Amino acid sequence: MMSPLSVAYVSILSRYPACMVLIVLLASFLVAHVSATNFYRDVDITWGDGRGKILRNGKVLSLSLDKASGSGFQSKNEYLFGHIQMQLKLVQGNSAGTVTAYYLKSPGSAWDEIDFEFLGNVSGQPYILHTNIFTQGIGNREEQFYLWFDPTKAFHTYSILWNPKHITFSVDGVAIRVFKNMESVGVPFPKNQPMRLYSSLWNADDWATRGGRVKTDWTKAPFTAYYRNFKARACVWSSRSGRSSCASNSSPSSSYSRGSNEWLAREMDTRSEKMLRWVRKHYMVYDYCNDVKRFPSGLPRECKHNLFH
Repeated sequence: MMSPLSVAYVSILSRYPACMVLIVLLASFLVAHVSATNFYRDVDITWGDGRGKILRNGKVLSLSLDKASGSGFQSKNEYLFGHIQMQLKLVQGNSAGTVTAYYLKSPGSAWDEIDFEFLGNVSGQPYILHTNIFTQGIGNREEQFYLWFDPTKAFHTYSILWNPKHITFSVDGVAIRVFKNMESVGVPFPKNQPMRLYSSLWNADDWATRGGRVKTDWTKAPFTAYYRNFKARACVWSSRSGRSSCASNSSPSSSYSRGSNEWLAREMDTRSEKMLRWVRKHYMVYDYCNDVKRFPSGLPRECKHNLFH
């Protein structure tokens, strides 16, 4: 029997030319060939009183949630732009009320933030992938998707590409959301505040599943999510020098040396855009740019200029 992911890819290929095979094969390659990591070296478990664990000599990390507490970790490094990848296997079974969050965030009251949040479900129902972007402390840019596979059965790769031109969310190498730099029309873009990677598993049964109507079943605890293959091709920020490892001078907005950091200038190509539109057509369940009731005075400015809405 074909896996849900394979069925989804067959569906893609039925809608687009044969050249799309290359993208599918590339996505599969990325899932299987992410370089090994060492969580002892790369992250700190920051809360949970032992519910977060580093396993298999640093190759795997687990976070758990029970009625007393959840757990979380953060990256040792801060980044000012980066291509961040992690493989996750989400909580199995009845995970209603739980949220597995995986995000970049800067400190302070006017913070920037780039969010993946996985909203738990009753057994047999699909997870919802919730995304959001905050700039200068203001968010309200939610987009939500179903996934084209069961994210609890195996590890899948979730990526954030953040460069001066755009932010791209990807799943197994397939872009699902793009937020372009639209400062030219007055839309703030995260570019000056270094961000650290965070992840947590926590109880949010006041809103996470069907708007809070389905509560966490604590008889199923502990709930556990697993992580592996963390990879950060990124500009590492030094608070001591006030500059990043990619900067040619001390200004955070200075020009960057490209070299092996091709992701700094990467843009969407035609094939990637086709995949993006396919995902948004078939798996998107909420787009703030279509929610006119929520914004009675007019949709946010970026909604008028983003071609992918």
